[in-house]
Parts: sequence; C-alpha cells; structure tokens
Amino acid sequence: MRARDVLGEGGLLEAAIEGYERRPSQLRMAELVERALDHDGVALIEAGTGTGKTLAYLVPAALSSRRRVIISTGTRTLQDQLVEHDVPRLERALGRPISITVLKGLPNYLCLRRYGELTHSADSLTKPDIARMLPIVREWKERTETGDRAELVDLPEDAAIWTAIQSGSDTRIGRACRHYDDCFVTKARRRADEAHLVVVNHHLFFADLALRAHGGGVLPDHDAVIFDEAHQIEDVATAFFGVQLSSQRIDVLLRDAERAFASVGALDEESQRLLRVVVLRADDLWAALPRTTGPEGGRNPLPESALSSKVRDALFALDVALEALAEHARGRIVMGEVMAHTARRAEQVRTAIGTIAEPSHSHVTWTQQRGRSVSLGASPVDVSSLFRDEVLHRLKSIVFASATLATGRAATNALEPAPTSIVVPDGDVPAPATPAPSTPFAFTKQRLGIDFEVDEEVLPSPFDYAQQAALYLPDLPDPRDPAFLSLAAAELDALIALTGGGAFVLCTSVRVMSELARRLRPALAARRVVTMTQGDAPKNVLLDRFRVAGDAVLFATQSFWEGVDVPGRALRLVVIDKLPFEVPSDPLVEARCQRIEEQGGSPFMEYLVPSAALALKQGFGRLIRTKRDRGVVALLDARVRKKGYGKVLLRSLPDARRCHSFAEVEDFWRGQQDLLALLRKS
Repeated sequence: MRARDVLGEGGLLEAAIEGYERRPSQLRMAELVERALDHDGVALIEAGTGTGKTLAYLVPAALSSRRRVIISTGTRTLQDQLVEHDVPRLERALGRPISITVLKGLPNYLCLRRYGELTHSADSLTKPDIARMLPIVREWKERTETGDRAELVDLPEDAAIWTAIQSGSDTRIGRACRHYDDCFVTKARRRADEAHLVVVNHHLFFADLALRAHGGGVLPDHDAVIFDEAHQIEDVATAFFGVQLSSQRIDVLLRDAERAFASVGALDEESQRLLRVVVLRADDLWAALPRTTGPEGGRNPLPESALSSKVRDALFALDVALEALAEHARGRIVMGEVMAHTARRAEQVRTAIGTIAEPSHSHVTWTQQRGRSVSLGASPVDVSSLFRDEVLHRLKSIVFASATLATGRAATNALEPAPTSIVVPDGDVPAPATPAPSTPFAFTKQRLGIDFEVDEEVLPSPFDYAQQAALYLPDLPDPRDPAFLSLAAAELDALIALTGGGAFVLCTSVRVMSELARRLRPALAARRVVTMTQGDAPKNVLLDRFRVAGDAVLFATQSFWEGVDVPGRALRLVVIDKLPFEVPSDPLVEARCQRIEEQGGSPFMEYLVPSAALALKQGFGRLIRTKRDRGVVALLDARVRKKGYGKVLLRSLPDARRCHSFAEVEDFWRGQQDLLALLRKS
C-alpha cells in the first residue's frame, strides 16, 4: 500500500471520514516523505499552514516496513495531537492498529531512586514546600503506570519537589540501579523497543545523542527520523552540542550527592566537608563573574579577555573541589553504583568547566542570569559540521518539515541596499546588495550542514489569504523613536475596538509587552474586554482562558509566536510590535555574524534577515488556522515599508491583502463581517 492509496482520490481516509477534504499539497508531501524513507534520502519540505503535514508524514511512516522511524516534534502538544487525534483517525482508515508510542523528555518522568532518597532525607521534613507536596506525589506514585508528570494535575507547575525527583540524563544510573526494572523510563524505553514509530521531541532526540556519546541512550536503535517544526533544530542542537554550568546544576548535584552518601551510610564528616567546599568554591565563581549588562534574562558575552585571573582561579578552584568529591565517591564504589554515578556526574561538570575555561575559536562563552539562577556556558558558533557528523551521516533517511523553513523565495531578485551594522540591524549605513540564494532552502541547508543534493519543495497552503486576511502596515515612527510606544498603543487600541478583541499582541521584549499592556488596560477594561499578560498563568492555562473568552486580548512575547493554535473567531487580530531580529548583543548572534563577516559575507543579509523572515512567518501563522478563519495581522514596525530589506521580509509572508491606512483595514473588516452575515443567513 502506498501513501496515495490512503490520502489520494478514492483513498482510505476519504472513505472512512465523512467530509474528508483531499489536499494536493498534503499528498505531494506524503510522496516526498515516502521517497525519502524508501530510498535512504533526505527531504526538506515547507508545508504551509493547513496543508495537513502531520498526516502527510504519519501515513508514509506508518506504511513503511523497512525501518523504525523516529518522529521528533517541537512541542509536547504536538506529540499529544499525534497520538490522541491523528493516529486514531488513521487506524480507523487502515482498519488496523499502528505500532506507535510516545517518549517524552526524561525530566517528565518520576525517578524512583531520587524519590526514595528524598523521602528519607531531612528535606522531606524541614522544607515546607516539599513536605506539603510529598503526600500528593506519594499517592500518585502508588497508582501511576507511566510516571508521567502530566498526570500530576494537582501539583503546581513550579513545584520545587519535582526538580528533586525527576529523571534526567545526568541522574540515570542504568542497569545497576535497584529500581531499573520498575523504572518508568525503562518501561517507556521497552515500549519504544517494540514500536514501529516512536514520537519524541527535539530535546529528547538530542539528549539521546549526548547519552550515546557516553555509551548510553534512551531511544531504540533507528535509522530514520522525521523532524516536525524543523526550523527549531539549529537552536536545540546548539544547546546540546555546547556546555552549560549553572548554579541550579551545582545545587542539584550536591543535593543528590548528599542523599546518595546518606543512602549508603557514608555521609560522614569527610563527605560533608567536601560537599561544603564545593558550595564555597561555586559561590566564589558566581561572585567573580561580571555583572550582567544585556537584556533581562538574556545571555551576556564573556570573551577570553573577560576571563580574568579571578574568574579563571574560581573555575579551577571549583574543578579541584569537584575532583576531590569524585575521588571520595569512587573510594566508596563498593557501597553501590550510586557512588560511581555521583563520581561520573562530578566529572561531567569538570568537563564543562574545562571547555569554558579554555575557550576555542569554535565556541563562544557567555553568562546568563534569570531570577536567582546564574549560568556560565560555551556554545558552538556553527553547528553545521557537528549536525552533519552526528545526524546526517549517521541516519539513512531524514525528513525536515515545517510551515517556515524556506527563505529564498523572499529574495529572488537583486536586493536593495541594506544596513551593514550587526550591532543595530535597523541602522542606516548602506551596503552592497547580497546575491539571492540558489534555492529557497539555502539558509536552512547552510545552517544544518546539508551540502549535498536533497529533495526540497515549498508546498502552498490551501488557504486563500488574499480573501481571508489583511496585512496592515501603518506609518509609525521608528521603534527607537520615543514617540513610538504612545502611537503604537493608540493604533492598537483602534484595532482592538474595530475587531472587538480576539487579539494576540506579540512583542519582541518583555519591556514593550508590559508597557503596552499597562497603557491599554484601562481603556480595554472600560469596554469590558478581558486582558491577559504572559506570566499571569501557565501558557496552556492562558490559551484555554483566551479560547473560552472569545473576545480577549493577550499580551505576550515570542514564546507565543509559534506552537500556538487558536482556530476560529477567538483569534481574529494579531499585532506584532517590531521586526523580530535576533538580539544583536547576544554573544552567539554576535559571534555568528562575525564569522560570516570574516568569510567575506554580509551578516545582515545572510543571517539576521533570513532568521527574522522565519520568525515573522511564524508570528503571521498564528492568525489563519482553518478555511473559515478571517482576520488582520498588523505589523507596527514601519521599517518594513521604508528599508530595502523590508521587501525581502514582506515577500516571505503569505499573499494577504495589504493595507497601508486604517481606513483600508476598516474596509476589509466590514467586508468580512458582511460576508459572514450573508453566510449565516444562507
């Protein structure tokens, strides 16, 4: 049986599902996936919103009998959609079950060993937040079959107890653990060993690569992978191919080490002294780091020149303290594998210290502070060769799929002059035009090290954007102008009044999000419009409230730019405050721009503009989710109209009706309301 027999005219899905709509783009994508799986190929596919890409790759994967297929998604939400919605539909059509299972990231599972150590520790009695939640976890532990944290609905999302009992790549002991046979991760892995299709997320896929490098691994053996939401791959790969040392990581290591020593009766005076020394040396390191100067919560550069003797001395002192702790644990290996594991974890931190203390040209070193947590890390500037070696050359069949993967279509003609400054990408210094990329996927291929022939195709969305959506480009001041915020707030207020709410206000910074919400909230409250701000509640809770309200306004940052699905009338206005350029002061962005410049390229046109184009397409994509949806996307950043690179960004967006005045938006909106009224009457 072939994909066409299921998705094509007269196919099984058409026969099994009343009202099923055949989609040419969906069938074409399925055939591309089928070819990659059948012939050990690589495919890059941009499938526009509404294509039905989930079934387009699920059908050929389920029909493929040659190999086990890993489906790697961007979010847990998409994992759940696959197994709870798409798989049952396909099973009904095929008339047989599909051998499929879901593996979530290790921190989603309860670790029985760490749970046991916690219950016998002083923390279970002396720390109120843990003592209060322990009965809830204990009752759930006795009845759960999966150990999946998602089942713990009564446990607050930020409950401190979960970090003390969750599994993780650095907490797994393996077969030597006395809980191995009952371990929830072990059971999930056994289900995966028996499944034909295994659904994971990107973080787990790369965590598995990291474990395999040390002889471990969570995923079953496989030689085919389908990456959904593949535009996220470079960022996830960068995190896993780099190293990070954080105050939280040290705290968790020491807490687990103390409980491990206690569990084997080895928490003597010497053990406690060594643990205290590590605490002191870690505190010295955090105190020696330069104060953060970048955006709140963002990374700050720590170039080699900033690795002062004070910082280096603190790093080496922490390394010596961890070495002593590791040797002490190894001397007690006879007491159990838990001691050997404690030593290995200390050595892993020492490896991270070595990479950070001796920076190379291929890595950029940085610091970051979020709340009370301090981090120090080293990230690869370019992951293309690493990704090529670890993924492209290891697997036989690979599919990259996303609604936003191609950028070249936006630059088919010679470009107008663009700014050269990589510090302020919206500057006014002209630069020579950059040649158009050779394929629509040139940017993605370069970032992932795909330097060979592959199947690549941009598949159009079935939506009629020209009829369903308007793109409003008001003539506002430059976002750096002091007058921008007040004028943007007035424009936003008028748009919300026109649509009656149902709006996402997507901002590129927390500062702007908070300021726009502050300015608009009184007027919206007077009109009885429900307002929400990211951070008021967990993301999924906010989305549920937004859908139920129907006419709400949600102020959010870039975490709501993708992976958010609100079909129907509840979302009919998307406002984007500013072009989503990467933060130029981010050390990784700065290093990548510098690398391109050293190679004779244009960092702005070759990296910053394509990255912004992909992000802008994601933000626009929140609006139209079905053929019935209607609405407006407003981009308040007038640089998209006035700068040469703006045409590149606009050509990357769907062909919605362009509006340059509020009167044109009103005309579009009233026409849509008249049309909907006629449809309701008919």
